[in-house]
Amino acid sequence: MAIKVGDTLPADLKLKEMGESGPKDVTLGEITRGKKVVLFAVPGAFTPTCSMKHLPGFVEHAAAIRAKGVDEIVCVAVNDAFVMDAWGKASGAAGKVRMLADGNGEFTRAMGLELDASGFGMGKRSQRYAMIVKDGKVEHLLVEPGPGLNVSSAESVLAKL
Repeated sequence: MAIKVGDTLPADLKLKEMGESGPKDVTLGEITRGKKVVLFAVPGAFTPTCSMKHLPGFVEHAAAIRAKGVDEIVCVAVNDAFVMDAWGKASGAAGKVRMLADGNGEFTRAMGLELDASGFGMGKRSQRYAMIVKDGKVEHLLVEPGPGLNVSSAESVLAKL
């Protein structure tokens, strides 16, 4: 069952983030506790729409999003921490968007937002979406109804803040 507005994210669920000495675990509780967070998910790092529009929109509008009271902007993909780190560096995300890896898809499955991209040779991935989370609770959930970037863009998120 997919997560919905009003649900609380599982605080103990772990994602990976590149640290100074390699990948490290971070929990959803650490990320969201006492904070307002914009979390968006993409089907894959370095893929066309994700790299040309979705992530760049959040990088470009990071200051405007933070000006609306957001403490953290987080990008999640079913990729490993090394790929997410490289993608963040290549996209200029440092200091603007926190790049977190859901390498095994555990977070994505827990959200109920898994996408079967096997037909494209990509296996199980995440649907494209964005959510606004306040103190661990989902306030807005913007799931793309199909291919493309329409409802989960940085501009759409800004309109909900």
